[in-house]
Amino acid sequence: MKKKLIAMAVAGLASSAALAQTNVTMYGIADLGYVYSQGNAGIGGGKNKFSGISNINAGNRLGFKGEEALGNGLKAVFTLEYGLDMDTNNGVGTGGLNARQQFVGLSSNFGTVSLGRQYAPGFNATANNDALEATNMGIQSSLSVYAGNAITPNSPARYNNSIAYTSNNLSGFTVSAIYGFGETSDAANGFNDNFVSTGDDGRFGLGLNYANGPINLDAVYQSRQNVTRQVNGDPTPAGTGDDINEWYLGGSWDFKVVKAYASYQALDNKNRGDILTPYENAFVAKKNDIWTVGVTVPVFSNGVVGLSYGKLSVDNRNAPDGDSWGWGAMYTHNLSKRTALYAAYTYFDNDRDAVPVQTQVAGGRGVGALGESNYTFGTGIRHSF
Repeated sequence: MKKKLIAMAVAGLASSAALAQTNVTMYGIADLGYVYSQGNAGIGGGKNKFSGISNINAGNRLGFKGEEALGNGLKAVFTLEYGLDMDTNNGVGTGGLNARQQFVGLSSNFGTVSLGRQYAPGFNATANNDALEATNMGIQSSLSVYAGNAITPNSPARYNNSIAYTSNNLSGFTVSAIYGFGETSDAANGFNDNFVSTGDDGRFGLGLNYANGPINLDAVYQSRQNVTRQVNGDPTPAGTGDDINEWYLGGSWDFKVVKAYASYQALDNKNRGDILTPYENAFVAKKNDIWTVGVTVPVFSNGVVGLSYGKLSVDNRNAPDGDSWGWGAMYTHNLSKRTALYAAYTYFDNDRDAVPVQTQVAGGRGVGALGESNYTFGTGIRHSF
């Protein structure tokens, strides 16, 4: 009996030692609110409207992250993070989980190397430098995603099948790099799983961040290589696509009584055919640039007001150029460190030769139209855990 008790005690100590070396955290965001959006549907099209319950301030998610000490400063790290549509009951136990991030890697004093689906540098850079943050009401966020940019705080800035490196903080500087393998199938053979290249639709990105005291600065370069494009609705053969290159500069300065934000970015699409955007809007190959400015101001004891303005200019090459511009305001009232109430308003105006920009919370429902304006109001509650 004594031997059994001793054995159980030793096993318990060994288990405790193992647990002490492993740290796993479950986290997430629950965000829902009421949204109303309206815009002219184009010439002779009347008005399009949308109203309902949706996530507005942040994407709903459930995540797990952890690390295990391996000795000599080396750690194994992982993140599994999944998106949830709480308003449509889509997620765990229904329509399955939509992965936001899934990666595993090793971390040391020299930085972190990771493999899987993960953020490109443009994701965090754009979220850092927008007064409306990476919300579905954000001005830079909406302009960039509808224009087909990959430097955006949205899904195009997450790379599948990728390997990434992130340095440790060096006197305020952090360097990041990522490459996502394309593994494009041969369009000429009907996408019959005949993989012909890891370069077609491959992606890479480089980022430099400086964060020190009140200052944050970001510089990003990202490229989509040999992009599979559309010609008359049909995909082109592998190996015939061209690159889409982008760069971004953004920054913020916290003056305590007010925090100022600014960003500028440009895209050069070398393809001549159509490229499908994340909202399934095919656009003819173009160049574009986007600039934004904004401020946030603390109010009362737990509130923040954010104001943002941005403009998208599209170079249509052999056709008239177009512009879209928008502004937005958001008030966030923090009930605690984890729970907040918010209300936001955005307005966008598109000319006839731009792209049909609208707020993402409208979900691509045609509220935005060429040559027309649209607006969205949303209010809700966000809880983080």
